Amino acid sequence: MSEILSLREHNLHKVRVGERTMMLHIPTNALYGIDEMTDTVLERVRAESLSADQLVQQLRGRFDEQDLRETVGELLTLDLLSDGRPKPAAKPVTTLGNLAINTVVLNVNTGCNLSCTYCYKEDLDTPDKGRRMSLETAQQSIELMLAESPNEKRFSVVFFGGEPLSNIKLIRTVVDYCEARFAQLGKQVDFVMTTNATLLTDEIVDWLDEHRFGLSISMDGPEAIHDRNRRTVGGKGTYRTVSEKARKLLARYNARPIGARVTLTHGTTEVERIWDHLFNELGFAEVGFAPVTSGDIDTFNLSVDELHEVFAGFKRLGERYLSEALQGRTTGFSNLHQLITDLHEGQRKALPCGAGLKMLAVDHEGGLNLCHRFTGSSLPTFGDVKTGIEKEALGEFLDQRLDRSGTGCETCRIRNFCAGGCYHESYARYQDPIHPTYHYCELMRDWVDFGIGVYSEIMAKNPSFIDRFISPRKVH
Repeated sequence: MSEILSLREHNLHKVRVGERTMMLHIPTNALYGIDEMTDTVLERVRAESLSADQLVQQLRGRFDEQDLRETVGELLTLDLLSDGRPKPAAKPVTTLGNLAINTVVLNVNTGCNLSCTYCYKEDLDTPDKGRRMSLETAQQSIELMLAESPNEKRFSVVFFGGEPLSNIKLIRTVVDYCEARFAQLGKQVDFVMTTNATLLTDEIVDWLDEHRFGLSISMDGPEAIHDRNRRTVGGKGTYRTVSEKARKLLARYNARPIGARVTLTHGTTEVERIWDHLFNELGFAEVGFAPVTSGDIDTFNLSVDELHEVFAGFKRLGERYLSEALQGRTTGFSNLHQLITDLHEGQRKALPCGAGLKMLAVDHEGGLNLCHRFTGSSLPTFGDVKTGIEKEALGEFLDQRLDRSGTGCETCRIRNFCAGGCYHESYARYQDPIHPTYHYCELMRDWVDFGIGVYSEIMAKNPSFIDRFISPRKVH
């Protein structure tokens, strides 16, 4: 073992958690606790050029020689150390070979009864001008999904808008069609909807409950914050209506936990106050935050300082999350909840999300969009529900995003968490959905480190929290 060792810095990241050192194996996103010997070996190789034999000679007074050699071997296998010998070529990541569309987003109406000032939807219309999806287009969307993914066992149909409940007649018909169709095939189907809640009635709530919809309510916090941007077409604030409807929904709905989705814009960084109102006062099961940094109207984008304050607030909320988790309780802070889920499941992303691989969004005319954010945008569609998916064009797009060479992403320690960032974020900020979201890089690296610390503490002190609150998130 005379070959000179070197540290594979881009494959290794260490995080100090209390008295312990955790190691993120970056190629696989696996998380390990490392002992003194392993840490010493890594740091000694980092500090000087030496062979494995020289390393063992230096350290065998402190550690067992056989243990040292085994540790070096394991680190070479994990590609955390290199002895200069060539490694087997990495298995290429496939794109369309893994195509299995199990989620379709139906843009059932471009019309919306609200006129939220920050809305990103480029095909949004006022209620009287809303363009509704036809039943034929919706059914063709379902059949396309089934035809493309015959081996999938579970599917999701997502209803989006505009305000989806403004086309409740179509939604009811599609649900009836899906339940009969999927039962006939021996497959499962879940229904999901994001709504502004203003059109909810007791009768609609009961129907949604009966069909076990996964619901997310768009709500930005207490009245003064919510009404800054979430207004009617006539310009009136909507908090009182939405909060009243949300309270009734939360009291009446039993099928699944209901989450709140918060949009953070310029002048709104009070994440703890917003979380407290939505989680503790209104009773949402989860609260998730979406910071706006790349909207079409610059006045709504968070400044650099505001974005840093938002993430500082996230970390303060995260400390509360940890404190409650160690007592066996959840705070429903879904941004951290998702990160903990990714860490626990060892999620490794070659692409930022399932858009184009597992999910496509259908606009009201039947066009196939990368995701719901792109309906009505300048990004070309990838076919339509009548003629099918333009797989060559979609494959070329995904291959471009998979190629991270020259971007800095290929050596970034969170490359398999982020995969370059949200397509639409890149599109909105850089006019290029392939472009990495550089404005988030340092904040996201710090956020992942924070999540590693929280997850490690939970696993060390109350692992039953994972079984109770993390593992069930994928069970509907």
